[in-house]
Amino acid sequence: MCPPLAQKIRFIFNPYSGSNRKNPHLRDRAADFIAHHGLDGTIVSTGRPRHATELAIQAVAEGCTLVVAIGGDGTMNEVATGLVGTSAVFGLIPCGSGNGLGRHLGIHKAGHGAFRTLLEGQALAIDTGVVNDFPFFNAMGLGFEADIAVRFSQLANRGLAGYFRVGVPAFFSHQPEEVTVHQGGTATRLRAFTLAVMNSDQYGNDARVAPGAKMDDGQFELISVPQVGFFSACGMLYRLGTDTFDQVKAVTRLSGPEFVIERSKPGWIHTDGEPRATTARLEIKLKPRSLRIMVPYRAEATA
Repeated sequence: MCPPLAQKIRFIFNPYSGSNRKNPHLRDRAADFIAHHGLDGTIVSTGRPRHATELAIQAVAEGCTLVVAIGGDGTMNEVATGLVGTSAVFGLIPCGSGNGLGRHLGIHKAGHGAFRTLLEGQALAIDTGVVNDFPFFNAMGLGFEADIAVRFSQLANRGLAGYFRVGVPAFFSHQPEEVTVHQGGTATRLRAFTLAVMNSDQYGNDARVAPGAKMDDGQFELISVPQVGFFSACGMLYRLGTDTFDQVKAVTRLSGPEFVIERSKPGWIHTDGEPRATTARLEIKLKPRSLRIMVPYRAEATA
């Protein structure tokens, strides 16, 4: 079920991600995993931003057939960026704050079968995305969620509690913006408090903003939310956990493989939770089934 492990494996460990910062035990666990199963494997650590992409590209050049990220959503994004369009399979040992990609695919936490998936799972080909040359794999967004991404990136201690610490004040200070979404020859004007383009069904922490979304269907799900009052927002937060978020009348949902979003001025977006400063015009494109990732084995697996 997992031929790559009979070949060459590379773990890319981010010592600054999530729990790795305080307790880097996952590097030792990866070493034990390699030794216990007699694998042709090595572990390398990142030392700076974007380093994981360089290490992933190097791993492929050196003949690695399975390249595994040990880190959060940012590490996932960087490693996966180096593997798009290659024959190498991507493995994920998540230990960050949200882990939207992993949760969607059934890889919830490092201690919940993630290492076992590398042995007993199967490789699935998933779609990937690019917005203005920034790759993303789970989600990209603008507005309120980009504001949160900027604030969250400045925290020393993150986790779910960190989202609430930055999210509540951001909710009361953030202002919606007028955007025009071009898709399939149609222009849709929206007053967006927050807007996401989803490849999976969720942001992370099982907050499912696009129920039913799949990662191998050649479609993104664009979700736009207008400004609402605090109590209405609390009700919408509840719906994130019940697969009914897109049933809220105020929410706009569009599907398609490409979007162009025009806003009045340059500003922040996020890609897989990482803030990016970019232009007013956003060109979002899908690369169909361009990344292979190890997921828990299912008889009729879909992404």
